[in-house]
Amino acid sequence: MEFIETALKGAFLIRQKKIEDHRGYFARAWCRQESIKHGLNPNMLQLNTAFSFRRGTVRGMHYQEKPHEEAKLVRCTRGAIYDVIIDLRPDSPTCGQWHGEELTGSNGTMLYAPEGFAHGYQTLLDDTEMCYLTSALYSPEVARGVRYDAAAFDIRWPLPVTAISEQDRKWPDNWR
Repeated sequence: MEFIETALKGAFLIRQKKIEDHRGYFARAWCRQESIKHGLNPNMLQLNTAFSFRRGTVRGMHYQEKPHEEAKLVRCTRGAIYDVIIDLRPDSPTCGQWHGEELTGSNGTMLYAPEGFAHGYQTLLDDTEMCYLTSALYSPEVARGVRYDAAAFDIRWPLPVTAISEQDRKWPDNWR
């Protein structure tokens, strides 16, 4: 596995190192020991998956408050997404900044966001599926979000939004 730190402190791109032969390939998608070595939270507790019918669908920007903050490791398994994370940690030098990355079913690249980040994505193709590991169980009482189009972050989504939940439209423009 190859770990590449993004401009947001503690957030990483993780690329699989594929061992290929005539059958296809084998690669590790998660390794506790490698995660510890790179300072990532190794305690993943839940695996979530989502499927979107239409290109342009936006889901996000979600996070959980203490004591149930969650690190996330995101991978697209079918189709393509533009995956976005926002650093919401008040003591971070990159607080309020965002990072976006194209993840596809074929490139196998993953994005790791530590605790204190909001996460969301936009589907780039119809019939797209993604999955993500979290370091905390889902706790609806502390589930929060910020608007996907909040001026405070100025996220540049690659496509017009074709579908979004009513809840995601209602999140506040700011988290403070």
